[in-house]
Amino acid sequence: MSDLKQQETTQPVTAHPLTEHVDVARREAIAQIERRRRFWTRDTIVTLIMVIVTVSWAITQYHSASGWPTHGFTQSSWPLVPHVWNVWIIWPTMVWVLWIAVDAWWTFGRKPITEAEIQREIERQKGPRQGHA
Repeated sequence: MSDLKQQETTQPVTAHPLTEHVDVARREAIAQIERRRRFWTRDTIVTLIMVIVTVSWAITQYHSASGWPTHGFTQSSWPLVPHVWNVWIIWPTMVWVLWIAVDAWWTFGRKPITEAEIQREIERQKGPRQGHA
């Protein structure tokens, strides 16, 4: 009886290919869910920060320009012109939009590498190498 037990424990366990495929698909699904959660967490925090910065900018511009921007916007901070606001808020806003776009592509746009892509790359690398000795 102990010989039988020893044989059972020493023989390697091989997984069924279908089981391995399901495990890989499950791990990929879990990884994608985690990426999506991180995306929404990161981008919600960054958006809240951007809202706070924008509100702070509007309040300071309102007070330093003595009111709403009825005479437009300027790139200059000095001299202070009544009713003209400085537009520096555009730069962090553009960075924020770029951040969201890249993060969204990284989270939702990238797909897992498929077996077909791997085989195409292998064939491409094995392809005719003309001019090489």
